[in-house]
Amino acid sequence: MAFTLDGKCALVTGAARGIGREIARQLAQAGARVFATDIDEAALAGTGAIPGVRTLCGDLTAPEFPGRLVEAALTAGGSLDIVVNNAGYTWDNVIQKMSDEQFQAMLDIHLLAPFRVLRAASGWLRETAKREASEGRRVMRKVVNISSISGVDGNAGQAAYASGKAGVIGLTKSLAKEWGRYNVNVNAVAFGLIETRLTQPLGADGAAIEVKGRRIPVGVQPTALEALRAACPLGRLGTPQEAAGAVLFFCSPLSDYVTGEVLVVSGGLHF
Repeated sequence: MAFTLDGKCALVTGAARGIGREIARQLAQAGARVFATDIDEAALAGTGAIPGVRTLCGDLTAPEFPGRLVEAALTAGGSLDIVVNNAGYTWDNVIQKMSDEQFQAMLDIHLLAPFRVLRAASGWLRETAKREASEGRRVMRKVVNISSISGVDGNAGQAAYASGKAGVIGLTKSLAKEWGRYNVNVNAVAFGLIETRLTQPLGADGAAIEVKGRRIPVGVQPTALEALRAACPLGRLGTPQEAAGAVLFFCSPLSDYVTGEVLVVSGGLHF
């Protein structure tokens, strides 16, 4: 079954690179007008070069930014039909070495930021759905929250990250029940190991992310990475294209009768 997203407006967070950029690309290729955001302005410019994509740089953990983002997306696109909460990063440690700052940072980006984005969008979504119902129309809209197999299964050394990713599943299931009356499908995709800078061998090229003045190394210990690859039934990491394809399903009419679900995209790997 072919489908098109012509006439739809999508908001994608964490879209400067990797999975987020590929989600923006696939949505735009399907016909959607895409509004993409990230904190990394230089990398976000590459996403903005994709036909059909506009961008706004900003910090999703700043209390006022999610509201400004939603307003900008509505102004640019004229509607808000798809929201993909993808922004995130890892900052790992065993619990005895984990600071309050570290734990809170993971909750802020993985759980609080999606909550604020969706709260900011809620008024427009509700009022638009009520107007459409009064006109005898049903228009389905989509929310896709990004989780992880760490949030589904837990993972040693990731108490903070796993807590944020588990929390977003609770948010997903609750909003699915609240927003069904407004014809909004709310689902989550839980990724396993996908080929991004977060899953490259640790220390391979000194990769790190800058967050509020801190330089946080990203990657996985090479021995652990090989063990995880061997434990994966498909024997490999997934690609950003494969990851984005699962998100595209939840953004498409193919999922119009699916809500409150978590799709695990991990090649069969569970921690």
